[in-house]
Amino acid sequence: MKMSFFRKRKLKKEVEKAMLPPKKEDGKISQKSKVSVPEKQEKTRSSQDSAKINTRNVKEKKERKILPKKKFSILLERAGLSISLDKLSEIIFKSAVVINILISIYLIYFFSVNSGYSLAYVIVIMINLWLLGFIVLIISLWLMFYLFLDLKIYQRNISIVEVFPDFLQLTSANIRAGMAIDQALWHAIRPNFGVLAKEMEDVAKKTMTGMSLEEALYDFASKYESPTIKRSISLLIEGLNAGGEIGELLDRISNNIQESKTMQKEMAASVTTYAIFISFASIAAAPFLLALSSQLLIVIESIISTINVPASSGSAMAISFSQVGVKPSDFRIFAMVTLAITSTLSACIVATIKKGNIKAGIRYIPMFVFSSVILFLILNKVLGAFISQMF
Repeated sequence: MKMSFFRKRKLKKEVEKAMLPPKKEDGKISQKSKVSVPEKQEKTRSSQDSAKINTRNVKEKKERKILPKKKFSILLERAGLSISLDKLSEIIFKSAVVINILISIYLIYFFSVNSGYSLAYVIVIMINLWLLGFIVLIISLWLMFYLFLDLKIYQRNISIVEVFPDFLQLTSANIRAGMAIDQALWHAIRPNFGVLAKEMEDVAKKTMTGMSLEEALYDFASKYESPTIKRSISLLIEGLNAGGEIGELLDRISNNIQESKTMQKEMAASVTTYAIFISFASIAAAPFLLALSSQLLIVIESIISTINVPASSGSAMAISFSQVGVKPSDFRIFAMVTLAITSTLSACIVATIKKGNIKAGIRYIPMFVFSSVILFLILNKVLGAFISQMF
């Protein structure tokens, strides 16, 4: 009876232990559950951040892997030209054909007037003109158009940066008047803003069609290769995301842009002496020296033609004078080509000194080249008349 009693008691304790929940394990489980909640939140945040980074990387890779045709279409859009690439290719091809026909007509006229050329030679020249010459002409036209596009984009960048501080100040005033940021941008547009007015209209249209304001502003900034515009738009987007005072931020950005413009003007004024010296050397000094050299060449040629040394049979050394190796007409061509090259380089150097960009010197090139060549021709005539009286 005693053994049965102890056995029953033992079995009862085992059953009670089996029925009770494990406290230590529950404590571990509760700690795990408490730790797992913030871990899950951190994991979700990190996954969201990684997703954003991945989307940005994908966009950058897509922008890098854009086809050349798409890139050229983007350049046309940046230059403000509404023309398709197929239409442009057709225009360039037809222009090359017309130019080649005109060159062919001139060559046929030249060969018909000047005798001494065989028919086989003429045929070879015409074949080379329509094969190699036509390809070179098309490539040259495409390069010229690309240069035109680059200059057009640069001019649009400059025109936007010029009025950008005024636009930001108007936007800041509208925000302080109680408008939302998108409405403030829309109402700050003025007709005298030019290219910037059209770009802001496109931004407003994109926001009305459902695109977010940040994406529309990012598209506008990425459209132009201007550090000022990109920095200003990036600061504006960061201010919008942070929820700060946008009006004060826009005022500060506008003041910084105006201060940088003032510093650039002061720097350009401090190096004006170098620009004047380079301009004088290329426009005045070089034409004068080349014209003087041309007249000296004519004088030397006339002196040599008058010297007559009789041939002596008993002399050990015979002195003989012949004509000058360089003709005055060839030297004139060389001088004008040299002046054109030096004037072009001088215009680019002056633009780099004053504006900080070589593209700004394109408009100076025709003025420099025309002035130097015309001055060379005038000085050549004046010095020729003056030296002819002396000799």
